[in-house]
Amino acid sequence: MCNHYRNSPELLSTWREYIGWDIRQPNQEFATDVYPKRAGMIVRKDDGEVRCDVMSWGVPTMVKGKTKMLEKRVTNVRNLKSNFWKSMLSKPEQRCVVPFSTFAEPKIGQRRDEWWFSVVDQPLAAFAGIWRQSEHGAIYAFLTCEPNELVAPLHPKAMPVILDQAQYDEWLSTDYAGACAMAQPFASDRMVVA
Repeated sequence: MCNHYRNSPELLSTWREYIGWDIRQPNQEFATDVYPKRAGMIVRKDDGEVRCDVMSWGVPTMVKGKTKMLEKRVTNVRNLKSNFWKSMLSKPEQRCVVPFSTFAEPKIGQRRDEWWFSVVDQPLAAFAGIWRQSEHGAIYAFLTCEPNELVAPLHPKAMPVILDQAQYDEWLSTDYAGACAMAQPFASDRMVVA
C-alpha cells in the first residue's frame, strides 16, 4: 500500500494549462514529503468552485488490539462497497484529487528502501481521493486498485488510483457507480519507476 508520496505544489500552475483550473496553493502549511497523519494538500470543489485545502492524510478507525481498542489511520481505500467508504464515495462533494509528483511502494525485504513511481506526461498528477470532517479535523484518503504491469512485479498487492487530467472534473461530479468505474489501474506505458 502506498504510504508515502511527494507533492510539488509549485507545479499547480500547470493545471491551468492542461485542465483550465486556476488554483493557488493554500495559505496553510502542508508536507511536500507526505506520510500518514501528516498534513497534505488536496483539491476539491466547494459550491462549484475549485479550491485547495490542507487536510490530514488518513481516516481514523478503531481496531482491536491485544488489550484495548487502538486508533488506526486508513490511507488507502480498496473496498468501495463497504458502507463506511460508500457513504463518502457516493457524494461528489466528498471527493477530491490528491496532487502528487511521485509515490513510493516499499521494496520487499529491503526495510526502508522504496520504489518511486511517476507519471511521464503529468509532472503533477493526481490520485482519486475522498475526504470528510472528523473529530481530528478534515481528513482524506485515496483509492487503490489492482496494480498495472509496471507496478505489479514490484508491489503485487495494489496501486493508487491515478486519474488522467481529463478525468478530474468527472471524478468530482459523477455518481457512485461512475466513481467506482474509475478505480482502474493507470496505463503502465505512461509511468516510470526509479
